[in-house]
Amino acid sequence: MTSLVNVFVHERALCESDRVGPGTRIWAFAHVMDGAVVGSDCNVCGHAFIETGAVVGDRVVVKNAVLIWDGVTIGNDVFIGPNAVFTNDLDPRAAFKKDPDQFLATTVEEGASIGAQATIICGITIGRSAFVGAGAVVTTDVPAHALVVGNPAGQIGWICECGLRLDDSLICRCGCCLRYDDVSGGLIVESSKF
Repeated sequence: MTSLVNVFVHERALCESDRVGPGTRIWAFAHVMDGAVVGSDCNVCGHAFIETGAVVGDRVVVKNAVLIWDGVTIGNDVFIGPNAVFTNDLDPRAAFKKDPDQFLATTVEEGASIGAQATIICGITIGRSAFVGAGAVVTTDVPAHALVVGNPAGQIGWICECGLRLDDSLICRCGCCLRYDDVSGGLIVESSKF
């Protein structure tokens, strides 16, 4: 086991990486492989798996039994619900091994939330502060602040940075004002109390 400074690793967890930030907690039966990067102040819950080549930002919550594979990059302040799973190979075959450089990259941008048992197909981006509903199967990019649900996941609305659903005015009860961004297809914050 690697010696880490100001990192809590449960006696029944396996942390092989020396690239884990201070304040992070890794709970029983979680496994962080050598070469994985986990930021500061993260909470990696039981039975989670973070593979070599995965990058997890700061203040990320990785709930129980989440699987984060090589090629997945998670931004800061992301929430990943229990049993959510990422993929990194669109056409896997046991008899035909691929090198890690053949895996498709997946990015989850800052502040996004991924619900329990969601499946994230590789090669996509989940935008800033987007919200993926529980059980969704995400097969295409998700714009910033979009709310997506279903299989395959489809957009049913917009979400504020605080997590509240937005009405057509795009003004949240928290005081945040958002607007549509023609370039990205998502929303951007125009003014905020945060």
